[in-house]
Amino acid sequence: MFTGIVQTQATVISTNQQQGVMRLVLAVAKQYVTKLELGASVAINGCCLTVVKVDNISDQPLAQVHYDVIDETLQLTNLGKLIAGSTVNYERSMTFGTELGGHIVSGHIHCTAQIENIIHTQDNCKIQLCLPSQWQKYVMYKGFVSVNGASLTVGETDEQGFWLHLIPETLAITNIGKAAIGDALNIEVDQQTYTIINTVENYLRQQAS
Repeated sequence: MFTGIVQTQATVISTNQQQGVMRLVLAVAKQYVTKLELGASVAINGCCLTVVKVDNISDQPLAQVHYDVIDETLQLTNLGKLIAGSTVNYERSMTFGTELGGHIVSGHIHCTAQIENIIHTQDNCKIQLCLPSQWQKYVMYKGFVSVNGASLTVGETDEQGFWLHLIPETLAITNIGKAAIGDALNIEVDQQTYTIINTVENYLRQQAS
């Protein structure tokens, strides 16, 4: 489980695809691999990945962390579009006593949303995201949504999807500020909202039958 509070950005060193699996190698500041063990879960652009190797060489400024990304994940998320030099959002999994500054995030991506519009103002940035129609009912005004792993509040909703209103801190600490129109961002809808809506719909269907 994760909080949706992105800790830092990591840089893609390499992506190597073989037999439906992509070996993803990231470089990240050493402070973010402290006590990071094989098999640990890390959210990369909001997608829960398992650590398969850690290279933490003492005379190197950055550590390298290896992950294996399966074909289904590559199709469902934006990880398959990563190239050397890309930056990704990075969050270690929650531990007991962790401050929950965002909302509970599972790291299981539901879909991607395409950026339709970006409006920069003096103090913030507005981004319009086009969401697949089957997921729109789970995104509500002032509700939570995880975008590339960042816990964000929905600013507005429209027929295409929703808008984000981003402060400079969010733009600086995440890779969303580097995104451009046409880019796809990973989306995980709020699990509570998802469960409640599905439960009510199933109940109403049973009552009508």
